[in-house]
Amino acid sequence: MFITSDLKLPQGWVYFVMNRKRTVTYLGVTKDLIKRIDEHRNKKYPNSFSKRYNCDFLVYYEHFGRIDEAIAREKQLKNWKRD
Repeated sequence: MFITSDLKLPQGWVYFVMNRKRTVTYLGVTKDLIKRIDEHRNKKYPNSFSKRYNCDFLVYYEHFGRIDEAIAREKQLKNWKRD
């Protein structure tokens, strides 16, 4: 199967959530930002990193017209060095 430029891909979001003390950061990508932040706040996934470290405070987000662009941006951000 080939993907053509005519194919309409869903929008995407890259976001950062932190714990309330702002000592732990989680970077994610999603198609539905509001739903995903709600999942973080309600601790929907029992063994997740964000639940373990209480990352449910949205501090930053970027919107992209296509999900593949959001995924590329997430990969770019994850390669940043903290210092």
